[in-house]
Amino acid sequence: MRDQILNLPKLAKDKHNENKKFFKRLKMKPPRNLDYMMQELHDAEFNKTSCLECANCCKTTGPLFTDKDIERIAKFLKLKPFQFIEHYLRVDEDKDYVLQSVPCSFLGADNYCSIYDVRPKACREFPHTDRKKFHQISNLTLKNVAICPAALNIVEAMKKAIK
Repeated sequence: MRDQILNLPKLAKDKHNENKKFFKRLKMKPPRNLDYMMQELHDAEFNKTSCLECANCCKTTGPLFTDKDIERIAKFLKLKPFQFIEHYLRVDEDKDYVLQSVPCSFLGADNYCSIYDVRPKACREFPHTDRKKFHQISNLTLKNVAICPAALNIVEAMKKAIK
């Protein structure tokens, strides 16, 4: 898994133009059963891929935190929302709350998340490969294949399935 994670940025870069063209075609004419197909591909990949072996998303990127995320996590940590923000978050250039730094403060050495049950929505949904109307998030998917080996595998399987 470690080698795969190390090679992921280069592999994603090598496939970027091919994937970009594929997603452009997909956006123009998505198959009728795309959501169903994506759910199957997503489920199949995550039946054989363990996020606990990787956690690259938690090590290299930070999620956006919604107001609901902040309230839920602050309550779990027995903090006031402003204390949680002050201690863990910053406002980025898009005016969104994001982590002050990566890797994520809540990621343990064993790749377990200490706030897993109350984690942000963005974390719960990552890598978004089972999202409805998948063809509408191609830009996000292009970024995620450079972070998540499972996302890359799902996109490759999708390209074979859709030809």
